[in-house]
Amino acid sequence: MRARKPRSGMSLPQTMLWRELGKRPGGFKFRRDRPAGEPSTLHFHCASLRLDIEVDGFAHDSAPAAKRDQQRSQCLRSQRVAASRVPASAIFEDIEAVVVRIVRVCEERRHELAPRRASPPPAGED
Repeated sequence: MRARKPRSGMSLPQTMLWRELGKRPGGFKFRRDRPAGEPSTLHFHCASLRLDIEVDGFAHDSAPAAKRDQQRSQCLRSQRVAASRVPASAIFEDIEAVVVRIVRVCEERRHELAPRRASPPPAGED
């Protein structure tokens, strides 16, 4: 229930980004406002990649906010969830470039999570 409340209060850059992420860029599916333990909610979460995209507005520019963001990122890492932060100003300036960057981050994350295949034995060694 807690995760539904922020949906109606998304900021303009969050709304803009959600419109783009809803199109499944690069084939990646995102959900918004996913619970991540008290009191955290993931802004835009790609479950298959265990990746959270966070939109940071001017409120994240202070030292206390930066410390909270760092603690939050550490908490997410302990849950094996990676976080990528996007400045709200970047969304206003060039949302297409932001989406391209997010797709690149998703592709890198998919590569990181891909199971490592054992290399075949050298020729002649069976």
